[in-house]
Amino acid sequence: MAIKPTIYKARISLSDLNRDHYDTLNLTLALHPSETPTRMMARLLAFCLNAEEHLSFTKGLSEVEEPDIWVRSYDEQTMLWIDIGEPDFDRVKKSCRKARQVKVYSFNSKSETWWSQGQAKFNTLPAAFYRFDHTEIEAFAELLERTLDLSVTVTGDSAYIAGDGGEVEVHWQELKAAS
Repeated sequence: MAIKPTIYKARISLSDLNRDHYDTLNLTLALHPSETPTRMMARLLAFCLNAEEHLSFTKGLSEVEEPDIWVRSYDEQTMLWIDIGEPDFDRVKKSCRKARQVKVYSFNSKSETWWSQGQAKFNTLPAAFYRFDHTEIEAFAELLERTLDLSVTVTGDSAYIAGDGGEVEVHWQELKAAS
């Protein structure tokens, strides 16, 4: 019998000062049995950074042909494809053919090595790449509870996150802008 995902609920008061986007998000997140809480929280933050009307989580790790987060049009075209982690070049290349816009958010302690080894190839693709600060994403994951009530304020290259369990600031670096 397969292990089922753990379900989390998040209510987020979002203030994205970079995009003048203000919203209250009521999200349901599934923590896949093979996924770490840190990766799930990186997904949650990437969702906040790209929040818009049709943005949604996919089946994620359960479906390798889908991104972690996407925007699909009414006619089933993929408008935005977001991967979390350190995907290989072939996956990003394939996603660039499937979607109008592709973003990758890395978060691991090995992200710098992944980027330095693949940068030359990744620079040939029309995708955007970002790297979350690993220790700050780890601190964000420590705020995890089955029901989250968070305030997320995005400004510049950081997000200030406050919740019942504490507060943390997560920075990211743009490794490559979309071309």
